[in-house]
Amino acid sequence: MVLEIKVPHGGGWKDLTELIPTFLSYILSFVYIGIYWGNHHHLLHSLKQVSSSIIWGNINLLFWLSLVPFVTGWMGENHFATDTVALYGFIMLVSGFSFFLLMIAVQKNSHDNAELKQAFNHLNRKGIVSTICYASSIPLAYIHISASFVLFIFVSILWLIPDKKLEDALKRKNSE
Repeated sequence: MVLEIKVPHGGGWKDLTELIPTFLSYILSFVYIGIYWGNHHHLLHSLKQVSSSIIWGNINLLFWLSLVPFVTGWMGENHFATDTVALYGFIMLVSGFSFFLLMIAVQKNSHDNAELKQAFNHLNRKGIVSTICYASSIPLAYIHISASFVLFIFVSILWLIPDKKLEDALKRKNSE
């Protein structure tokens, strides 16, 4: 993730305080990109074959994730102004939905294994919860910005560790 964090002109600790919003937005987005990378890695390891829907699903996800540094920088530079947080929520919403679409394409093209299907059903439920949280974060940004951030943090915790059910199903599938 490329985000320019400008060096302060002063040499004291208090000169860094102006950068706190930029650092906080960077940390949040870095965690999200890491989560997408890890879960994407697990998702693609479940493939038997690649289809055009998987390729286009990947491109769609990549496009929305490529906007994360822009909204991260805008949000941090403007100290979490309402519109910036709402746009961040929107980008998270469409990124999450894009991952969901990719996951559906992977499921349709490669899974006849009951254990993998069950693992994907669990991931689908997490995706629905995430979508509700992201969609809620947008109007909440206009009511109470902190509520949006609580939802962002909740979703990141929900996805932080790749799903054990998927890992276990993949291990068993690969050992067959």
